[in-house]
Amino acid sequence: MPSKILLVDDEAAPRAGLEILLRREGYEVLAVADGAAALEHCAEFRPDLVLLDIVMPGLDGFEVCRRIKAVPETRLTPVVLITGLSAVSDRIQGINSGADDFLSKPIDFSELLARSRSLLRLKNYTDELENAEAVLFSLARSIEARDPTTHGHCERLSEISALLGTRLGLEADQVTALRRAGVVHDIGKIAVPDAVLLKEGPLTTEEEELLREHPVVGERICSPLKSFRLALPIIRHHHEKQDGTGYPDGLSGGQIPLTARILQIVDVYDALTTERPYRTALGSAAALDAIEEEAGRGWWDRDLVVEFRKMLAEAGPHVDEIRKRHGQGTNGNGTGRT
Repeated sequence: MPSKILLVDDEAAPRAGLEILLRREGYEVLAVADGAAALEHCAEFRPDLVLLDIVMPGLDGFEVCRRIKAVPETRLTPVVLITGLSAVSDRIQGINSGADDFLSKPIDFSELLARSRSLLRLKNYTDELENAEAVLFSLARSIEARDPTTHGHCERLSEISALLGTRLGLEADQVTALRRAGVVHDIGKIAVPDAVLLKEGPLTTEEEELLREHPVVGERICSPLKSFRLALPIIRHHHEKQDGTGYPDGLSGGQIPLTARILQIVDVYDALTTERPYRTALGSAAALDAIEEEAGRGWWDRDLVVEFRKMLAEAGPHVDEIRKRHGQGTNGNGTGRT
């Protein structure tokens, strides 16, 4: 399929000329005359590249670029600002608005093509990366679907872990890692047979050893994607314990990555407050008490448990809305083993 270019210029003649030239190069072009129209069409047209004039009536190019980059669906779409402005301050403003490149008027079409092709190649790589991530997320959800009692668990874990990470002041990339790891943390269970994963009652020693391999398998599955670099320690270590009795590496205390410690507390909370065939769900207060008791045994990070309790007290309705939106998985048979 031809690459899509959104061309935004309030001057009719230059806009029409560029549109003709770009179409001759095989691109699919949507040309609009102002910033408001650009934002209106951006979501439905889904351009691979935006060529954006800066000086326009109404919304100028800086503001349009800023809004494009602020939306998750279009923030990775490359934007080239086209300008007759030459001041360094204008370039800095463009960079601050998120622009990926600049072209000066009058436009040299050969230069425009060279820059466009370069940015479109990068966009193709980005799309391939997003497709790979989507495959991993779909695989993780299909594994979750093997046990109806864990329906929605990944999404709840992803969102609530990110809330706690944000509260603790983690950098944005670490919060993103929590979101990703929340979805795929149990992807390694693809290597665990249903006879083990859904077994009612205690596991044998051999079955327990097989189950304990899933964090390592999950890390191995996700490791080819560089975008998952910060999520890998979470995937591998979300079953470690503060006293060193967890798995797979027997880490203790501060050896366990902070992000893994965050996710494991939310994981345990979600498990305790979700209905299971062998027990009824605990209320929030009882679940928190149980987690604090386990922290006293040396399993979880006490300071994080305190912060998690405070977060639920302050943002309880938001957390309840997340849990309601992603269901509770109260029907079906299985153990919902975490």
